[in-house]
Amino acid sequence: MARFWTIKLIRTLLTIWFVVTFTFVVLRVSGDPVVALLGADATPDEVEQFRQLWRLDDPLWMQYLRYVGQMLTGEFGTSYRDGRPVFDIIMERVPWTALLGLVAYLGACLIGIPLGILAAIKRGTAYDNMIMAGAVFGFAIPNFFLGIVLILIFSLTLQWLPSSGTGSIWHFVMPAITLATFTAGTLARFTRSAMLEVMDKLYIRAAAAKGVSYWKRIIFHALPNAGIPIITVIGLNLGALIGGAIVVETVFAWPGIGRLLVTAVSSRDLAVVQGLVLVMAITMITANLIVDLLYGILDPRIRVSK
Repeated sequence: MARFWTIKLIRTLLTIWFVVTFTFVVLRVSGDPVVALLGADATPDEVEQFRQLWRLDDPLWMQYLRYVGQMLTGEFGTSYRDGRPVFDIIMERVPWTALLGLVAYLGACLIGIPLGILAAIKRGTAYDNMIMAGAVFGFAIPNFFLGIVLILIFSLTLQWLPSSGTGSIWHFVMPAITLATFTAGTLARFTRSAMLEVMDKLYIRAAAAKGVSYWKRIIFHALPNAGIPIITVIGLNLGALIGGAIVVETVFAWPGIGRLLVTAVSSRDLAVVQGLVLVMAITMITANLIVDLLYGILDPRIRVSK
């Protein structure tokens, strides 16, 4: 058991280190941030002064070591654009993204998983066909297109919901629906497949032979054994939610980290981009680590085989 946890933790730390290194290299080779920040009209003296101010004239290896050292101490540096600590800038936006993501994630799970179970139970019926058609629509339609359609219908035409910003519970409705649609559709599809795979197993038939009621067989026998693929999809779709948040927050002018990332990339504010990428990567890696650990809880054989 201890070996299982240790291996997972080491893999997590190595992945975070790789993300940190990859982000640093890509941002440095993709263009000169000084030119993007100061503009093409900046004089050579202004460019040199800016480089010295932010220590961008140091060798790359020295900048890398300083960057890694800051990450290890939880210090994300200072924004090139407004001179504020990157950590403070990110923390101002995290609650908005976390709240929107939580609402969307819970909604997707509460809709997608029950619909997937219902589709498996009603296999081959009109219910199954309608649910799967909706699931395909959910994970096939692009977030930005769905968001624009919702704005056109419910904001511009019907004038029921606000089109952007925050301020009330109604501002959550369209961004949450847009963000949750892909995950709900994916969960419904994979839940159906996982349930169908276990519903014909011998232990389900044995439970029926012992007189266990139908719904008890579904809830207490089939669903737990279908849990691993469902949990896998839930964990992987957290990354889809984070990536989708970038688009959704831009479409709905939501003041979260996704919109902040777009702004920081366009202005070449390297410190903010590095901090945001690290926060997003740690979130996704932590989610995958939790999924791996849940594997070991649901199926002890996995712990033994690792």
